Amino acid sequence: MTDTTTAPESESTPAPARQRPARQGGRGRPQAKPQNPARAPRAVHPVLQQLFELHPKMFGAQFLPLKLGVYQELLALHPDVLKRDELKVALGLHARSMRYLESVAAGHPRHDLNGEPVERVAPEHVHHAIMEVFRRRQARSNEDLRPYARAQLIEAIEASGLSKEDYLLCIRQQDEVSVALLDDAFSELAEQAAKRDALRSMFEASGKSVAEFADMYGMDPDEVARTLERARAAQTTQAAVPAPAEPADEAAATPTPDAP
Repeated sequence: MTDTTTAPESESTPAPARQRPARQGGRGRPQAKPQNPARAPRAVHPVLQQLFELHPKMFGAQFLPLKLGVYQELLALHPDVLKRDELKVALGLHARSMRYLESVAAGHPRHDLNGEPVERVAPEHVHHAIMEVFRRRQARSNEDLRPYARAQLIEAIEASGLSKEDYLLCIRQQDEVSVALLDDAFSELAEQAAKRDALRSMFEASGKSVAEFADMYGMDPDEVARTLERARAAQTTQAAVPAPAEPADEAAATPTPDAP
């Protein structure tokens, strides 16, 4: 595991120190305009500093999703060091930080205080992290970042193993931006699935081996094998889907907030 013993950083990374203006190189040549002065980094919350000292693998340079129930565990482990209200505020700051959200959005599993993975992050929490990271980045960028967010959503949907209907039910609340990105993501997934299914049908009708089929169409045999495997797995999953059940109680379907 990557060494994470570096002290926690503030949310704002300090910009490089201001360079000195270039000296006038000759008569009439203006000096270079000085850059804006670097902003001082925001101070680290004192409790987060304590958490880094107590558990550097989880509160150091690398941020990883925390296991559920870590708040109670920290209070039980350090009753004389950590205070309930202060710890709650510090963990809230940590969980809302950009680096933490990026880690959740990337699909990393939840980890215990020793830095060991213990469980998957719920699909709805991954989804909301992807959307929050997208909103924050887009607000600071003139570039259209929707393609990047759409690619992350596609990975998250595939990793969840949920159907479109179950995924939409899982994440529930959506705004217009999220709806548009999800529509694009599901359209692309459907197109990819159709191409895989077409390739599977062509392969089965050809009566050839994977190597012969790939050579006939100038394709990579390994890529053909992976595509066929995914197409067959999807076909098996579709065949195993049970008949629709009665709707579950709405309150039971409400996702639990991503609180460490």
